[in-house]
Amino acid sequence: MNRQDIEAAACRFDEGPPHFLRRTPLWKLPGAAFGLPCGEVWLKLEQLQVGGSFKARGMLNRLLANPIPASGVIVASGGNAGIATAAAAKALGVKCEVFVPAVCSPAKQARLRELGAQVVVAGSVYAQALEACLQRQRETGALLTHAYDQPEVVAGAGTLAREIEAQGGRPDSVLVSVGGGGLVAGIAAWFERDARVVALEPELAPTLHAARQAGAPVDVDISGIAADSLGAKRIGAIAWDLTQRHVQDALLLADAAIRAAQLWLWKEMKLAVEPAAALGLAALQTGAYRPGETEKVCLILCGANIDPATLSLQHPS
Repeated sequence: MNRQDIEAAACRFDEGPPHFLRRTPLWKLPGAAFGLPCGEVWLKLEQLQVGGSFKARGMLNRLLANPIPASGVIVASGGNAGIATAAAAKALGVKCEVFVPAVCSPAKQARLRELGAQVVVAGSVYAQALEACLQRQRETGALLTHAYDQPEVVAGAGTLAREIEAQGGRPDSVLVSVGGGGLVAGIAAWFERDARVVALEPELAPTLHAARQAGAPVDVDISGIAADSLGAKRIGAIAWDLTQRHVQDALLLADAAIRAAQLWLWKEMKLAVEPAAALGLAALQTGAYRPGETEKVCLILCGANIDPATLSLQHPS
């Protein structure tokens, strides 16, 4: 996986269905706007992407790069990858079946159905939904899109980094939320060592952190505030390879800090994002990541598929 694969994905997008992918804004602010002693904080507003998350990029690339059978496409997802696959399938006029775990929020399930997907709730966590999805795929022969561990999916995610560079040049650092690792892998593949890519995980969903401790990908128990988005049981093979080569830092964050950052983004910036999109700000606010005085640090606001009621300051964590 390299910049050439990401360039190829971008070319497919140029030739794909019109108006599907959006060039999401890159908002540059002084560090002082966040109370931080750094040069700039860039917000890549990927929550404005089709389907509400960066996943649209990888899923569309997967569909455009492969023949789609009459049985359509199939995916297991905590919600965002399923929404992205359903949106891409709708744009291409093909069938879509999405397997979700019980932890998938009602808002995400409703959105899947609005996009015309057949929704199957299977198991309590993502790994169980994936197992059921794979069984169904063997029966139907549908094109499988994986939430994070396919080359086309990772290359599609990497177009986000390419877009950041085209819009604002290279940041000094990019803070990226990690579940299965498709996004961090794509961003690392594009920037390699030209920008410091920092992997961020909830303490209760530490797939990359646990893999580094064990020396190889391992299964972990998943729970916590961001489990519906960062609910992979194990880091993906592609992400493991790329992060080993290009990502030095893998930091853990407490749910309370993630929730506080999510609420801060809503209260102070009027940005409605899900918990998984708030890890970058949480890392800065807690000091888990300390940028330099002149550093330009980029945060990926990766998803917005939430129930707006959860942004109430009185809502329980």
